[in-house]
Amino acid sequence: MPTSEAHHITKLLESAKTIAVVGLTDTPTRPSYSVSQYMHSQGYRIIPVNPNISMWMGEKAYASLLDVPEKIDIVNVFRRPDAVPEVVDQAIQIKAPMIWMQEGVFHEQAVEKARQAGIFVVADRCILKEHIKRH
Repeated sequence: MPTSEAHHITKLLESAKTIAVVGLTDTPTRPSYSVSQYMHSQGYRIIPVNPNISMWMGEKAYASLLDVPEKIDIVNVFRRPDAVPEVVDQAIQIKAPMIWMQEGVFHEQAVEKARQAGIFVVADRCILKEHIKRH
């Protein structure tokens, strides 16, 4: 990873307060749950974005990013790669400053589209692992 990208990730993780987790489930054995639980334990507010759940750890869940009524610092994506373009389109609409695609999540055209829109993108990497590396 280029040093400037690593530095940018560090700065964004330090300044971010709210993470919208697209694909967050209420099943404790799923990676989206454990990663979000860790980030929540580190002081981040986690907003679940999943039409199939209503709450996660006391936070109201939303069907899409467009339904979230507040500012989002990081859009964290736990969806199959074929679902990424729609998430990126929504992130562009809400003017999210950062999209984080978890390990195994990558869609080249969507990444490029997000970057063209001025969004910082991290793809195919775990936000929990990157946070632990820095703390």
